[in-house]
Amino acid sequence: MISWISGKLVESWQTNQKFFVLINCQGLGYEIQILEPFFLKLKTNQITSEKIVLWIKHIKKEDSDLLFGFATKDQKNFFNDILEIRGIGSQIGMGILNKFSIKEIIDAINCQNKKLICSVPGIGQKMAERLFLELKNKFKNDIYKHEKKHANEFLNQNIEINKMIDDLLLTLQSLNYKKKEINTILPVIIKELDISSKKENNLSFENLLKLAMNYLEKDSSNIVR
Repeated sequence: MISWISGKLVESWQTNQKFFVLINCQGLGYEIQILEPFFLKLKTNQITSEKIVLWIKHIKKEDSDLLFGFATKDQKNFFNDILEIRGIGSQIGMGILNKFSIKEIIDAINCQNKKLICSVPGIGQKMAERLFLELKNKFKNDIYKHEKKHANEFLNQNIEINKMIDDLLLTLQSLNYKKKEINTILPVIIKELDISSKKENNLSFENLLKLAMNYLEKDSSNIVR
């Protein structure tokens, strides 16, 4: 099983929407399908052709061995995650990473922007929903960090709501909710507060407390959205 390769570029070419390189590694020529952004950098000489390093996903089939190359290990790992989703094959996986960075995909999941993913050839509404559901669980830590950062920025800009959140923390702790539980649901609540403030809806402390307790009573798997 090949997982990593370093060698000299012999040739690069495009076939329809697939992009390939031929790499000489110790006298052997490896034909590898790569991502379009990497291919374009090769064509514009932004990457030296003297030595190329790629992380490899090796897929063995009955009649062929397929090699997919990635500039970073994160891209390779993400590609592996995509292939685990039912109905998504290697070409759809490459198509997703051809159009979007991993951060853009995580942001799309966080914003439920299925239309963005549906712009990839071969992905319809049902497949997009399945992909979002599967990847949301895999990237829940990244999504949580994104929402936490947004929450902190929002609170820094809204002093009155910041004080309301402080009062909420003390109240929930007095009701014997654990601090870890409270901190988990806070980014989600603050996100809803942000939406409410844009719609010019006034949210009382009582309604905020009710909202928080509803989230705390939900199954933990549904907390991060």
